[in-house]
Amino acid sequence: MTSEHVLEEVVLAQPRGFCAGVDRAIEIVERALAQFGAPIYVRHEIVHNAYVVSDLRAKGAIFIEDLNDVPAGATLVFSAHGVPQAVRKAATARGFRIFDATCPLVTKVHVEVAKMRAQGREIIVIGHDGHPEVEGTMGQVDEGIYLVESIADVEQLQVKNPAALAYVTQTTLSMDDTATIVAALKRRFPEIAEPKKGDICYATQNRQDAVKFMAPQCDLLLVIGSPTSSNSNRLREVAEKMGVPAYLVENATMIDPAWLTGRKRIGLTAGASAPELLVQEVIDTLKRLGAKSVRTLEGIEEHVAFPLPKGLSNKT
Repeated sequence: MTSEHVLEEVVLAQPRGFCAGVDRAIEIVERALAQFGAPIYVRHEIVHNAYVVSDLRAKGAIFIEDLNDVPAGATLVFSAHGVPQAVRKAATARGFRIFDATCPLVTKVHVEVAKMRAQGREIIVIGHDGHPEVEGTMGQVDEGIYLVESIADVEQLQVKNPAALAYVTQTTLSMDDTATIVAALKRRFPEIAEPKKGDICYATQNRQDAVKFMAPQCDLLLVIGSPTSSNSNRLREVAEKMGVPAYLVENATMIDPAWLTGRKRIGLTAGASAPELLVQEVIDTLKRLGAKSVRTLEGIEEHVAFPLPKGLSNKT
């Protein structure tokens, strides 16, 4: 039997796609381009989505990793993931016009780290090694900060004073995986201090909850997002841990029709840095492959918005 005869419905997760931090970061680059003209330099990909980066590059954004690639007098934007203090200081010293697109929820973690360190605590960061958000968070202090990715890392961790510890987390982690690591930290270091409010961001949490609601109703799940997107990868993992086959696709061209064979209902979601335009393209492709109907599931309506930095006009 072919997939065309079986595929009945596509169900859409609610919420999905852009979060307030991503909306704000993209708008900062677009307004800077409109106000100051191309090129605008951006340290690291503004958000982890190939379509968004390509679109902004076409409009005049230049993405760099090294400040030496930014000419004197240029306008520089820090990506949504945040930057270490050393990068911030170096950029300021060079006199660039700087706009900080760091997600305010990441900035909250940076402020926590500075406060915890000022209290004399060593800090444990739960996160993925090499991710720019983790590099930015660990770069808020000069010493006394450790990274753990797993329970095994917690067991092997050597700290100076177990009575003066605190932890923070990357904002885009799996809530369930993070909870097990936090539990391991608390077992090993009973006096460890925790953030006043959880660090995993509202959008990450809402999208994971939406997948948990959607997955039992589907026999295949597609997540739209780039391979470098932490929160998108976590959405795929959440579905797989619930026993539902799941694929991470950057766009509609990556869909293998063979995946759809024998599937009746396909769940579709998008990571926090994936635009809705890509969702619509995937829907169109699934319809061509036989999907008869599309339905949006019930879920949280997000109304979060973050203010733009000073110095950017309201005219685009």
